[in-house]
Amino acid sequence: MDRSEIIKYYSRPDVRKEIVDYSKGRWLALYASTQGMGIFFRYWGKNKPPLSISDETSYLALIGRFKNYHFRTIYASINIYRQLSTRDSIDDRNNILRTTPIWDIDGSLEGWKYIVDVARLIVDYLEREGVRKSVYLKWSGRGIHVHIHEKAFSDELLEKYHPLDLAYAIVEYVLRKLGDKIEAIAKKAPLGDRPLKLENEIDFKRVFTVPLSLHKSLDFAAICLKPNQLDEFTLDWAKPENLRHNKYWRQYEVGEIDNLAIKAIKEVGGYFERVGEIRTVVGIQTPRKPRSEKTKTVAPTKVGRFQVMALLQAARYYLLTGDIKKAKSFGLNRAIFYAWAKHHRKYVPKKKRIATAGVEEIEEEGKKMIYVGDEGAFISNRGWFIIGDKEQLPEDFDKNVAEKIEGVIEFEKAWKAALEYLKQFPKNVLLDQRRFYEEVYKPVRDAFIKLIKEGKIPRKPRLDLW
Repeated sequence: MDRSEIIKYYSRPDVRKEIVDYSKGRWLALYASTQGMGIFFRYWGKNKPPLSISDETSYLALIGRFKNYHFRTIYASINIYRQLSTRDSIDDRNNILRTTPIWDIDGSLEGWKYIVDVARLIVDYLEREGVRKSVYLKWSGRGIHVHIHEKAFSDELLEKYHPLDLAYAIVEYVLRKLGDKIEAIAKKAPLGDRPLKLENEIDFKRVFTVPLSLHKSLDFAAICLKPNQLDEFTLDWAKPENLRHNKYWRQYEVGEIDNLAIKAIKEVGGYFERVGEIRTVVGIQTPRKPRSEKTKTVAPTKVGRFQVMALLQAARYYLLTGDIKKAKSFGLNRAIFYAWAKHHRKYVPKKKRIATAGVEEIEEEGKKMIYVGDEGAFISNRGWFIIGDKEQLPEDFDKNVAEKIEGVIEFEKAWKAALEYLKQFPKNVLLDQRRFYEEVYKPVRDAFIKLIKEGKIPRKPRLDLW
């Protein structure tokens, strides 16, 4: 779908109504695709409140505000908040009114029928536990999300337990009960471009696609269905031009989930007491391990150019400043920027200035910037590098770069190798945007991690400049 088709789709009355009704009270995120890398917009603008909508008027304002950024997918938080008028509101656990329990079944399109089989396992188990009317499913584009309506919790139960604790415990509890059966199905599923797996992704700021949102790369919409439709479901239901979407995702029965929730919270414990623990993942390439061990996966064999760019840019900033946290922010920021620029050939960089001190913070046209030599990037009031209104945080680097590299080689080893590699170049190369790209990054962009593993990093005469 091209840009005009996407906006036309999101402007349809049936699409508008479903997205608005589901999204009320939730924190939204819009995804703009850049062919392999994307940017999330989660605020109305700089120093503005979190994205949220309350009716079709505010929904249309959202579409109008971001249509020029070529967004494609709309996500909404698992949490429903009392208010979303300030940025601080999403950091206040007491502001969370309800949380939606969601199981995320992921896999390849070739194995979609096996994904349905896993979904059927979950809904059958929930039915045996007395949870029937409040369950619905959502085809996400490459998998199925199994939801329990957040209003199935009684007010009496929510007075005793935090809603995020309850949602986390229920998802984890069912995962443990069905783990062996899910793995048996996963072993039969074709791998395709990704293995079949099911993960507990309940988290403080977790988002999932909203009903009728488009998938971020496939021309499928996130259609809802009820459990009794699983046997007849096909991928054609999710085609935007011919949606077969069940509006009865709105159904629920108050208190229907309470008994299961109490059993789960007693056995598993709540989210807030387990923050930081490794999440349970079940699937052919992620067998379950005791809680004291890490879940192992079959390691990929290659790291993409995006991660190599982010790694080398972070090492570049660290060598010049010694600030590791801001280096991670800079590395991810530059990787996103170059991924975007690659697909926007008409982009013409502004006339450059040069940081005489190597790395300098300035204010330009009312905005704060940091120049690394002749390369400038905007920063937020908190000091993190930004693209649009989105900060690139150190933890974002860890998730999108370090974890990907860790799947192939120890990140610490890759980091040290990146520093040693960059130390071979004089500072004037690291302070020159074009030369850094051409002389440092480009020669190793397709094989840097492979070269590290083989001990074949290009060597130059050592320069005692560091």
